Amino acid sequence: MPRTSAATKPGTRKLSEVAKHLSVPSGIVSTGWPDVERTCRVKLGVDFDPWQDGAGRLILAKRADGHLAAMVDGVGLSLPRQVGKTYLVGALVFALCVNTPGLLVIWSAHHARTHGETFLSMQGFAQRVKVAPFVKQVFTGSGDEEIRFHNGSRILFGARERGFGRGIPGVDVLIFDEAQILSDRAMANMLATMNTSQFGLQLYIGTPPKPTDDSEAFTRMRKEALAKTLVDGAWIELGADDDADGNDRKQWAKANPSYLTRTPAQSLLRLKRKLTDADWRREGLGIWDEFDSATVVPLSGWRNCADPKGTRGQIADDAPIAVAVDVSWDRQWAYVAVAGPRADGVPRAVVRHKCEPWKAVDYIVELASERTVLGVALQGSGAPVSSLLPHLERELEPLNIPVRAMNGPDMQRALGIAHDLVLAEGVSHAGQDVVDDAVPVAVARETTDGGRLLDRRKSRTDIAGLAAWVHALWLNQTHVTEAVPEFFIVT
Repeated sequence: MPRTSAATKPGTRKLSEVAKHLSVPSGIVSTGWPDVERTCRVKLGVDFDPWQDGAGRLILAKRADGHLAAMVDGVGLSLPRQVGKTYLVGALVFALCVNTPGLLVIWSAHHARTHGETFLSMQGFAQRVKVAPFVKQVFTGSGDEEIRFHNGSRILFGARERGFGRGIPGVDVLIFDEAQILSDRAMANMLATMNTSQFGLQLYIGTPPKPTDDSEAFTRMRKEALAKTLVDGAWIELGADDDADGNDRKQWAKANPSYLTRTPAQSLLRLKRKLTDADWRREGLGIWDEFDSATVVPLSGWRNCADPKGTRGQIADDAPIAVAVDVSWDRQWAYVAVAGPRADGVPRAVVRHKCEPWKAVDYIVELASERTVLGVALQGSGAPVSSLLPHLERELEPLNIPVRAMNGPDMQRALGIAHDLVLAEGVSHAGQDVVDDAVPVAVARETTDGGRLLDRRKSRTDIAGLAAWVHALWLNQTHVTEAVPEFFIVT
C-alpha cells in the first residue's frame, strides 16, 4: 500500500480541521511522535497525511515526567470505515517495535473475522521491502498469529470473542480494535496485562456502536471526552454532521479525510449499498446515535431484552398470537410483527415478515391458518398502512379475526407499554436489525395531553418495523389486560 508524501496531496487537512470532536489530555509538554514518524519515513518507507501526523502527536503526547499523557485512560478513536485506520495504527506500532527492543503489543478485535483481516494486512506490511529486514518471523497459526522482530519486540493478534489477550504478562501496548464491542469486564481483564509496563499505551478504535453492542467502555469514554472530563486520556472522533444527508458527498468528505485522495468514491458506494441506512450513518459517516431521554425505549433495557436465538424461550407453540402490520413511509415495504407469551409468561415480540405492502394481507391470512391469531393491529388513519385496512377486514372477517384500527390514544398507550416493559426487562425481542437500527434514532413527539407518539417524519430511518413491533406488543398486552384485569405487565 504505497503512500506518497502528504505535501504532494492537495486538500489534505490537519487533525484540528478534520476532527468532529477532539479531546486532549492535560499537562502535555512534549511528544514521542517525531522519533516514530522519522522511523516510519526513513526506515519503513511510510508517510502520513497531516491529520494522521496530528493524531500520532496526540497519541504519543507526554507530560513532564516523561510518561504518556494518556497513560491512565488511553486514546479513543471513533473513525468511519475506510479512513486509513489500520495503516496509521499499524505503521505507528511497527515503528514503536523497531525503536523499542522487547516491546510487547497486543492487537485484539472482537470478531475473529476482523482480527483475521487485520492480521493479513499487517502480514503484508511486514513483507514490504523496507520493513522486512526488521522482522524475524511471522507466525500464522490459527489463534497464534504473531509478528516477531529481530530486537525481541512482538505484536500478537487475536479475537476477544475467543478469549484472546487475557493472562499475557508484560504487555506494553494494547490495541482494542472494534472498541464499540468492548464490555467493562473484557477491558478490565486485558488492562491487567499492562500492570508492569512503564509505557502503557492503550488505543480504543471503533465506529459508533449499534444499540445492541456491548459498548459501555467506548461510550463512557466518549461522554467523558465531550464533557471535557477526560483529563488523563484523549479522544479523536471523525464524523459527518449529526443531521447529514447520507447521500451528500460533501458530508462523506467531512467524515472521511481520505475520501478521493486515498479512498475512491466507488469504495464508499460499495460500502453504502451493503449497509442499512442506520449502519451507513454509523460506520460510513461516523455519526453516533444520540442516546438521551428522548429515546422511545430505554436503550440499556433494550440491549438486555435481546434474545436473538430465543435461548430463553420462543413464543409458546400453543399460545395465541397478536399480529400487527405497518408500512414504510415510501410504501416500499410492509412489516408484519407477532407477539405472544413464552412458556414462562414473558411476552416476546418479533418482526416475522418483510414484503411488498400488497403481499402483507396474504401473509397474515396464511399465518392465521397455522395458529390462533387474537387480532391484527394497524394504524387506522393518516399512515401508509391505513390503505390495507379494507382488504384486511374483508379477508379476516370470515376467519373471525378482529382488526384493530388504532387511533391516537391507542398508539400513545402502545408506546407507553413498550417503554415500560423494556425498562422492566419484562419483554423479549429477537435483536433484528430492522428494529435495532430504529430504536436509537426513532423520535417520539409530545401530544397535548402529555402522551408520546412515534414520529416517523422526524425519525432518521424507516421505523415501520419498530412500529409494527410496538403495536403487536400492545395488542398482546391489551388482550392480557382484558382477559386478566389484575395483571398489566407480565414478568
